[in-house]
Amino acid sequence: MKPALYDTISLRCSRVVTTGYSTSFSLGIRTLSVRHRPAIYAIYGFVRLADEIVDTFFGHRQREMLDRFRQDTSEAISEGVSSNPVLHSFQWAVNTYNIDMEFIEAFLYSMEMDLGQKNHDRNSYNQYIYGSAEAVGLMCLRVFCHGDPQTFDRLREPARRLGSAFQKVNFLRDIRSDFVDRERVYFPGVDFNKFTVAEKMQIEEDIAADFSAALEGIRGLGRGSRRGVYLAYSYYLALFAKIRKTPPEAVIGRRFRISNARKLWLLIKVIIKDLTGLI
Repeated sequence: MKPALYDTISLRCSRVVTTGYSTSFSLGIRTLSVRHRPAIYAIYGFVRLADEIVDTFFGHRQREMLDRFRQDTSEAISEGVSSNPVLHSFQWAVNTYNIDMEFIEAFLYSMEMDLGQKNHDRNSYNQYIYGSAEAVGLMCLRVFCHGDPQTFDRLREPARRLGSAFQKVNFLRDIRSDFVDRERVYFPGVDFNKFTVAEKMQIEEDIAADFSAALEGIRGLGRGSRRGVYLAYSYYLALFAKIRKTPPEAVIGRRFRISNARKLWLLIKVIIKDLTGLI
């Protein structure tokens, strides 16, 4: 029997990883109901570790490290324990909320794609977005809909569209680091050395459609999760608005962010909307 103290410390480690890497997601998680927070911290901590392997561990055997991470993840889930505290908290979330292995495998495959694939066609682009973002959203939806498979099935497609919107905004926000530093181009057929207004507008129309489809799903969530997810939605919508106002040539050399003051204002607006039934 595992000591309860180790479970507590492992979950705390996942929380530290989350707050250390993303103030925005941390803020969103804190607006979730208390019962949802540990599992969402656990999921984000797991995702963050894998992302670090492929995005920052240059000069090391990244593929071997990712393979070992995949194996460690599988063993942690099947055995119900891991000496890696972040994987230990993740396996707890997976086993407690019956998170599908297909989501986890799809996510790890997308991470593997980042190690060898610099450009994408439409099929690999869709596959990458599904694994890197939509599948993560579905992991979280399992937590939010625990014990209610009908609601999960009903909200599955909007959850995918929300993850897709978030990831495409990330692609635009991170052009400088992805394209300039890592030579990655996620959008099919786009050459950022000749990024046109028409190409940017087409991408933005696709993202806007994803946001629109996702909103109805957010409204279908329970009170314990709706506010936090809507806050993340509002944050990314604000980022997207800044990107849309920026010409293509300027997007490439800039990383967009929302100020802490703006994040606080968004939080207040979301709370008011939630309390007054306007979400």
